[in-house]
Amino acid sequence: MDRRLFALAVGMFAVGTDNFVIAGILPQVAQSLGVPVPVAGQMVTIYALSYALLSPLIAAFAAQVPRKQLLLAGLAIFVAGNVITALAPTIGWVLASRFIAGLGAAMYSPTATASGAALAAPEKRARALAIVVAGLSTATALGSPLGTLIGSLGNWRDTLWFVSAVGTAAGAAVYFLLPAIPALPPVSLRQRLAPLHDRRVALTLLTTLLAYAGLFSVYTYIGTSFDRATGGDAQVLAGLLLLWGVAATIGNLAAGQLTDRFGSQRIINGAIALLVLNFLALPWTSASLPSAVLALLVWGICGWGLVVPQQARLIGITPAAAPLLMGLNSAALYVGVSAAGVIGAAGLALANRHLLGLIAAVPVALALLSAQLAGRDIRKAAVAAPIAA
Repeated sequence: MDRRLFALAVGMFAVGTDNFVIAGILPQVAQSLGVPVPVAGQMVTIYALSYALLSPLIAAFAAQVPRKQLLLAGLAIFVAGNVITALAPTIGWVLASRFIAGLGAAMYSPTATASGAALAAPEKRARALAIVVAGLSTATALGSPLGTLIGSLGNWRDTLWFVSAVGTAAGAAVYFLLPAIPALPPVSLRQRLAPLHDRRVALTLLTTLLAYAGLFSVYTYIGTSFDRATGGDAQVLAGLLLLWGVAATIGNLAAGQLTDRFGSQRIINGAIALLVLNFLALPWTSASLPSAVLALLVWGICGWGLVVPQQARLIGITPAAAPLLMGLNSAALYVGVSAAGVIGAAGLALANRHLLGLIAAVPVALALLSAQLAGRDIRKAAVAAPIAA
């Protein structure tokens, strides 16, 4: 593996672990700080919202900053945010520090993907991006369950020290292994958001937002909603998260081949439909460990198997704007994750924690509707294009 791409992937692993690991330690955080679990769940909301809102702003206004300098600055802020979280005495400090960590992630992640593409020859660019982004899928498969296990053996603050250590290691890797990369040509925020005027793009991004709002509204509170399957054992929960991460990696890898063979529409529709059925059944499948394992396998494979066909659909709509569309899709995903914390908290307040899957199925079902509308508009445009030509 190219050591330059490896350095970028380590940073993506740190950023992804920080986002996904909170779900595994949420009950401990709530108990330690003396707050309800839904309040502690806003740690996920603020981190994801900070990332989603600040990513396009930083990409637009920091385009002329040398890439390596921006990467190192982002990791430094990211580590500082996690150190503050590890030391925070109150929930107020915790939530503020999550915003700081999200700012660091927003500086790092888009810059890392763009840098990975810049380092590769055009014919190898897709492979380079896959290596960099693999850091995120590895975070779900390894980082999140490992962080949860560390928290179960000690306390939740140890998990944040673990994330800080990974972020520091990523900074060292970037400093020593990554060459200087010149700044990119400036792209205004208006130019970055211009594709949103296309209804097909807007509906596709809305599909991403709604789907992941539903998926993570359960994941954020999985320690609470799956307590019957885990028996309250944090190590069993870590094992379930590991299983979910492995399934997510399999789904992500398989989706590429399936999309090439069957097209994005069939994979998107099939994955979301299975997710709706899976979430409707969660009140019963989350009651025992064997059925919970099956539910998490379907959830991980279909949930993360949705990313690739969604990206393929966006690229197919406007190939020339592919880099901008990938950034917008990533932002939509994180807006969905931030909304998930609020949806899950509302669900816990309004209903039994074991019924959270029913509530999460609603935005996932709306994602299916949005995907159908996007597909209809794409087909209409495909029919109209030859006529216009």
